[in-house]
Amino acid sequence: MKEQVEVRELKEGRYVIIDDEPCIIKGISHSKPGKHGSAKARVDAIGIFDNQKRSTVSPVTAKVYVPTVERKTGQVLSIGETSVQLMDMDSYATIDVPITEDQKPKLEEGKEVPYLSVMGRTKLDLR
Repeated sequence: MKEQVEVRELKEGRYVIIDDEPCIIKGISHSKPGKHGSAKARVDAIGIFDNQKRSTVSPVTAKVYVPTVERKTGQVLSIGETSVQLMDMDSYATIDVPITEDQKPKLEEGKEVPYLSVMGRTKLDLR
């Protein structure tokens, strides 16, 4: 799910889609309108799932897509080598979420953990 907004409405810490990848905005810089052009905005962001740094420059009146990010909690059912199986606490559906090596020690079976659901993909939200 995504919605369309103007670049001028974006704020740091919110989300935006750059190169078909949901990203969290780390910085926005605006330039003044020139003699022959409109004001531009540079948006610097980091991908939610791949941690790649991305940036885009566009007029402040241009439309961009903003993803719908859902924060949910799930109970850990089992921990595998590369993924963890969670049961959603609202719908009781089971989902597989990929994990990294540094996330493994923070997980234990039966414990509730937060996760993000963005554009049909999921990621653990361990801090």
